Amino acid sequence: MQKILIIDIETTGFSPASGKIVEIGIVELDLATGEKQIVFDQVCLEQEATVEEIEKSWIVENSTLTVEEILAAKSLHTMAPEIQEIINKYEQGATAFNNVFDFGFLENRGFTFPKKLPCPMKLSTDVCRIPNVRGGFKWPKVEEAFKHFFGDTGYIEAHRGADDAFHEADIVYELFKQGVFKLN
Repeated sequence: MQKILIIDIETTGFSPASGKIVEIGIVELDLATGEKQIVFDQVCLEQEATVEEIEKSWIVENSTLTVEEILAAKSLHTMAPEIQEIINKYEQGATAFNNVFDFGFLENRGFTFPKKLPCPMKLSTDVCRIPNVRGGFKWPKVEEAFKHFFGDTGYIEAHRGADDAFHEADIVYELFKQGVFKLN
């Protein structure tokens, strides 16, 4: 059994201390077959979030996620047990395209990860080889890594949890097939 989780969150800001989680998408990836399945896809509301913070957030301005959807969503606190149960169920582990960001927010909210897998964004750096203006190679964005592995398909990152995780799973699977992404 080689099923892992790919997690993607959307937030109102970039710091776990001040930003709020407003959406969580979790995709199961079978590394033996490449099959993907959405196992969690919910907009959520953190109690401390203000209407103004949500209205002015980057995610509302740059995705299809609306202020109304967020304000009408269940609380993250209410969803937390279900999310933690999903994470715990996958003994092979979980990853996120930017582990530090996604796991940082989630751990700040009390979520635990029994097994964290390597960061596909960092692993893609030496594979995609996108020049960094400061020298070396830059961490690729999801769209850049996707284009590297699959060509110019016209894919545009939706900045929605499950959709992003679904496409990130394709990147993880390609890295796995190339022997770059490993479970141990």
